[in-house]
Amino acid sequence: MGTIGVGVIGAGKHGERYLRHAHRDVDALVVAALARRDHAAGRAQAAAIGCVYHETWEALVDDPAVELVIVVVPPTLHLAIARRAAATGKALLIEKPLATSGADAREIVAIVRRAGIRAVMAHTLRWNAVVHAVAAALGDLGPLRALGLTQRFEPSRLAWLDRPDESGGGMLLHTGVHCFDLVRFLAGAEVARVECATRTTATRRTEDNFAALLELAGSEALVTVTGSRDSRGRAGLIDAAGTEGEVIADHQQNWGWVVRGLERSALPLPAPIPTVLAVLESAAAHVERGAPIPASLEDGAKAVLIAEACSRSAEAGARIDVEPL
Repeated sequence: MGTIGVGVIGAGKHGERYLRHAHRDVDALVVAALARRDHAAGRAQAAAIGCVYHETWEALVDDPAVELVIVVVPPTLHLAIARRAAATGKALLIEKPLATSGADAREIVAIVRRAGIRAVMAHTLRWNAVVHAVAAALGDLGPLRALGLTQRFEPSRLAWLDRPDESGGGMLLHTGVHCFDLVRFLAGAEVARVECATRTTATRRTEDNFAALLELAGSEALVTVTGSRDSRGRAGLIDAAGTEGEVIADHQQNWGWVVRGLERSALPLPAPIPTVLAVLESAAAHVERGAPIPASLEDGAKAVLIAEACSRSAEAGARIDVEPL
């Protein structure tokens, strides 16, 4: 069985992980090309791993040696990249968020599906070991009654995240989508309505704190999602309660408990896995033989639509329906 030629667009703080794992750790992949806007750094990275460096992402997508395009750039570029990849028949792995608006997210899904190319949405928490342990535990806890998700991070050092013309939004879009996707994954239901408030503390032009109440279609469960990018304590808390008990876990800290009454027991957890590596292995299997993937572009689009509804709710001070895909 041959190898899949990979082209990585964007190899900064996060993209470098994809580049490193694709080069060293996935036998089915070979890095054929790299493009990034910091040309000096990009040329040095390409020389170090022995691949071609392209000064533009367009040239990388057009490169005949590239079969799978890995996109780790500001989401304002995703639609244009998807169009070109579809026109050239290249498979895609796209980092979250899929797009900066619901309209663009829908268009990306439609373009990719019409072209018939294979695509993976890198909502990396779908590959997280703690998340899967929580999902398994919920199956024994009866109908879901409450779900609370929290993500907290230190202020980002990436200046472009606070430039709306480049980032397309703040924490709701860039990290909130992780939780919005997890709500759908863990609850097994779609988000119908949202009510949200946001704050700007460390940033200036985009929100870096939010709190949202989500209503699920066909479910009585109440769901809360909160996020902060102005905290020195990192957290990825999941608190899910069913009629027969509760599971509390942290996918950042890698711990978990199952609670029944006042008694708690350790949530069985497998060894942590690097999620970027797991995403790449899934993408390779999907491109190579059509293996199922944990997260599709449709999943990415629905997370963007929830984030968009939350943003509109915060602006209007009202409860907002989530638009359908």
